[in-house]
Amino acid sequence: MRGLTGIGEKSVEKRRINLQTISRSIQLLHCFDEKPELGISEIAQRLGIAKSTVYGIVSTLENHNFLEQDSCTGRYRLGTEIFRLGTKVKSDLLNLVKPYMEKLVTDFSETVHLVVPDQCSILYIHKIESPHSMRICSRVGERLPLYCTAVGKALLAQMGETEQAAVIYQTSFHPCTPYTIQDAAALARELAKIRADGFAVDREELEIGLTCVAAPIYDGNGKPSAAISVAGPTVRMTHLAIETIARGLLGVTREISSRIGYLPR
Repeated sequence: MRGLTGIGEKSVEKRRINLQTISRSIQLLHCFDEKPELGISEIAQRLGIAKSTVYGIVSTLENHNFLEQDSCTGRYRLGTEIFRLGTKVKSDLLNLVKPYMEKLVTDFSETVHLVVPDQCSILYIHKIESPHSMRICSRVGERLPLYCTAVGKALLAQMGETEQAAVIYQTSFHPCTPYTIQDAAALARELAKIRADGFAVDREELEIGLTCVAAPIYDGNGKPSAAISVAGPTVRMTHLAIETIARGLLGVTREISSRIGYLPR
């Protein structure tokens, strides 16, 4: 019986070690949330574990393409397998969000977009056209800056302070129209208002004659992972229309976020 007990204890201990390794691997990947490249020493310091342990986990993740090493600097960054899995998440996201987008078009008769953040830009991954003849000249696969789009500002406003500051630091404020935000201070004021309201508005900041309302979608960790916008010609997007659309849009994005697993604090 002692022998059997010993085998059981070894099995439990092995399972505990495996779970600890998995947990550390996840924590290690999250180290790249705010910094795109890290060395072994930096990772060890962030996780509070030995460099030899970090090296073993990093080597395994690198072998499976979850991390890759820069041949010049020797530092590590997220690998191609993360990107591949991410594209599948976007596909799943689209399957979830598409019926809500269709409802928004039905409710407001304006063009609806779904975007995801892409460093200092937003990437359009789906669009449903307005039934009106006057439409929006946007396209799936297009990238636009965060600072001058409603979807971009909606995402930027809800990012963590470090991530938000990094994006703003890298932003070149090009005036697309006379109404475009042109400096970091003005953008900071705008983002504070968006955080308070829960939604963002682009009033001809990207293009004259175009007004958009947008709200973010949150993932299970409470991070803004996507955004939906309702966009139309400024002549149709009156103050009352913007308020009505914002209420409907917030209801939709909250429901989507809750289905993904976001629990507001």
